[in-house]
Amino acid sequence: MTEAGIDRRALVGRHAVEVTRIVPESPLSVGNGEFCCTVDVTGLQTFPGSHPVEDRTAAGPGTLLATMSAWGWHSVPGAYELSETTRTYDTPRGPVPYVDMAGDLSGSGESPASAAEAWLRANPHRLDLGRIGFAATGGPPLTPGDLTGIHQRLDLWTGVITSRYRLRGAPVQVTTACHPERDVLAVRVESPLLASGLAVRLAFPYGSQAWGNAADWSRPGAHTSKVCPSPGGCTVERVLDGTAYDVAVAMNGGGRAAPGGPHEVLLTFTEPAAELVVAFTPAGGGGELPGFGEVVAASGRHWARFWSTGGAVDLSGGDDARAPELERRVVLSQHLTAIHCAGSTPPAETGLMANSWRGRFHLEMHWWHAAHFPLWGRAELLERSLGWYASILPRARETARAQDCPGARWPKQAGPDGRESPSPIGPFLLWQQPHPIFLAELVRRAAGPRALAEYADIVLDTAAFMAAFATKGPGGYGLGPPLVPAQESYADVRASAANPTFEIAYWSWALAVAQRWRRLLGLAPEPVWAVVAAGMARPLVRDGVYAAMDAPPYTVRDDHPSMLYALGFVPPTRLIDPEIMRATLRDVLAAWDWESTWGWDYPAIAMTATRLGEPRTAVDALLMPVAKNAHLPNGHNRQTASLPVYLPGNGGLLAAVALMARGWDGGPPVPGFPSSWQIRHEGLLPFP
Repeated sequence: MTEAGIDRRALVGRHAVEVTRIVPESPLSVGNGEFCCTVDVTGLQTFPGSHPVEDRTAAGPGTLLATMSAWGWHSVPGAYELSETTRTYDTPRGPVPYVDMAGDLSGSGESPASAAEAWLRANPHRLDLGRIGFAATGGPPLTPGDLTGIHQRLDLWTGVITSRYRLRGAPVQVTTACHPERDVLAVRVESPLLASGLAVRLAFPYGSQAWGNAADWSRPGAHTSKVCPSPGGCTVERVLDGTAYDVAVAMNGGGRAAPGGPHEVLLTFTEPAAELVVAFTPAGGGGELPGFGEVVAASGRHWARFWSTGGAVDLSGGDDARAPELERRVVLSQHLTAIHCAGSTPPAETGLMANSWRGRFHLEMHWWHAAHFPLWGRAELLERSLGWYASILPRARETARAQDCPGARWPKQAGPDGRESPSPIGPFLLWQQPHPIFLAELVRRAAGPRALAEYADIVLDTAAFMAAFATKGPGGYGLGPPLVPAQESYADVRASAANPTFEIAYWSWALAVAQRWRRLLGLAPEPVWAVVAAGMARPLVRDGVYAAMDAPPYTVRDDHPSMLYALGFVPPTRLIDPEIMRATLRDVLAAWDWESTWGWDYPAIAMTATRLGEPRTAVDALLMPVAKNAHLPNGHNRQTASLPVYLPGNGGLLAAVALMARGWDGGPPVPGFPSSWQIRHEGLLPFP
């Protein structure tokens, strides 16, 4: 059974998140895609040390309790150019300059070899805009041990967090909400302690160049926080080098704002109930603040509309004991990707919850963050960030020209300006290149012909580079060297790596899609695109299975088993034999280093099994009980202590479930679930 009227409120309601103790890895967030605030069990950010993020640069732990936005970025003063980190590589087209990194880079840290490498990797970095937590005046500092009787609930239908507990024996209730269209946090506090020493403290750090710590509290002299009183509140004018933003505060309950330190504001109250609204904007961008009730009402309308429209999958009818957990992951992943991955720029892997790689975008992950939005009937949430590619087209075209190609070559790791980062991996990756074509095609299929004109430049420039980058060899058109496949284990052999199985198939498929766009746009076909798409070299087969690439060491058994994704993630092409891929799937499942994989690998494997007509294998892969495929009580896909949030795992899960439940053009119904699961779904769109 596939199409049915699903009781959406019941579906969402049974997965409301309930918290009765501090879970260090699993705090709750409110947000809107552009702005997010993560809170602890107090409903504010009172105990940041209880939710640590390990920093790979050994600069001291960060915290999951951040306040972040799409616009909030900072750079420390510096004047370095990518030309200081380039190296020339031999390619089939002759010598080509690549941004590179002479220093060491690994999953546990990095050691830049020069000041230029260090600065270009660390700037710009995303800012933690401010810390908002409770403080005690006239008594000892608050500690987690002061809390008892904790009960916190995230109501997904309204997007509101309600936190109840006793603080030093006195009752406290906090309601926390985010405005759906403005970077505004609204809080209501009810407690007799407000009139007897319980205050709210706002504190502001300097920007941090650390790998995973977005706040630097050690440099109070490097930035300014000017407190400007206003009726019923204040505005804090923040300046950090070339970054300036304002924090406007409005409150009732007898509230009073006063400086509490060099970069602190202390909000005290005389009544046992108070409402607080805090707005974050770029400097001079403020306006009249909404009231607490307005924010809560707007949040309720927004989330009710979100859940009532778009796709839904109900897994409650089957007899597999794993179904409730998969349904929980699906529901919570929709919420998490909406608040972390639906902004005006591509998201960081840790979204707006913490910094990883300084909060910079990994464009090879953009598909995994956001491709599910159009598949789940919410194409507009992908379109918010898809347009960003147009803003960096000039820089991407410069990169292509430097490599003697037309069109645009997209970076791997970048900030809002699209500048590449020095790395022995990122500038050599290729699999982010076809992503804009795939993403734009998903939007076109969901939104109709208007997408053609809107994203034509992105699609056509992407394809122009791809067709020129592929070079003719004895077996057909190939890729590289140099390159690093999606399976990054081959970074040390990037100068000789060539023809990775996944990228070869993806290149062929995406060029054919771009050619179709030309036809739909009324343009003449590009003959070279057709020749390259049809003439890509067949991937290497060794011992009856696909190798990772057509160059030594061919296949190593760690990181992503990316050869599988040449059929599954990539729709069928003439290059991939389903039976060889079936043997490859068996080979990978029998012997792979699962601890070295990443959270999106499991949905990706499920997609391959689904395309091969193996639904039981698809479900088993999607729910494989390994550490990096776990989803916390808050729904996040934790990887490690330094990567405690991994949104590609959440987005990948939703993309896989869409394929498994709705299938693809002309394919069978519900191809990825055994019939015993009795899937009900509505509002999903098919894959290509």
